[in-house]
Amino acid sequence: MLSSRSMHILWIALFFYPTLLMIMVGFHVCVSTQTATLSAPPEAADLNGTLYAACKMKPNSMLPQNLPEVTGHVLFRQQYPRGTLKVLFYLNGFPNSGSARAIHIHQYGDLSRGCDSTGGHYNPHKVSHPSHPGDFGNFVTLQGGIHQVIDSAATLFGELSALGRAVVLHDRVDDLGRGGDLSSLLHGNAGRRLACCVIGIATPTLWNQFSELIEVET
Repeated sequence: MLSSRSMHILWIALFFYPTLLMIMVGFHVCVSTQTATLSAPPEAADLNGTLYAACKMKPNSMLPQNLPEVTGHVLFRQQYPRGTLKVLFYLNGFPNSGSARAIHIHQYGDLSRGCDSTGGHYNPHKVSHPSHPGDFGNFVTLQGGIHQVIDSAATLFGELSALGRAVVLHDRVDDLGRGGDLSSLLHGNAGRRLACCVIGIATPTLWNQFSELIEVET
C-alpha cells in the first residue's frame, strides 16, 4: 500500500503530465518549424553557402502580336541562411520609349497556358500588395532593355522559397497599391503579362556573366 507521501507525488504527476506533454510537443513542433525554415538545397553547400537560381524569360505564348516580345534572364543569388536575396534582370525587346514596367513573382511555375497559368502574386503571408515578397516594383527601360540588380525580400531557402515559382513581366506600371480599388491591393493594376519564366537552381555561370555585363554598362 502506498504511503501518503507517495500518493501525493503520484497525484501531482498525474495532474501535471498532460501539461508537460503539451509543452514538449509544442517545443518539438517549434524546433521542427525553425529547422524547415532554414533548409537549403545541397547545391548551396557546394558553393560555400551561396545558392544561385535562374529564370529564362520568354514572351507569353498567349500574347497579342502588337505587344513587345521580351526575352532575357532573371537571376538570383543568396547566401545561406538569411542573406539578402540579390536579383539581376537582363531583359531586352522593349520599345525605346523609356517606359516603366512591373515585374513580380507569381505563385505557380505553370506555363501550360503561357503566363496566364502562373496564378496571382506569390503571397505566402496573405498581405496586400505591394508587401508580397516578390513585388519587385517598376523598372524603367533604357535603350530597349532592363539591366539592373536589386535587393529583394523574397528567399531561395526554407518553406517560403521562391524556387519553382514564376517571374512575370507586365505591360504597365505597378500602382504600388495606391490605385484605390481591390485590384490595386492584389496586383497593382499592372496589366497584361508580357513574358514569364520559372525559377530553378543554377550554377554561378550566368550570374557572373551578366553581372560583369552590367558593371561594364554602368
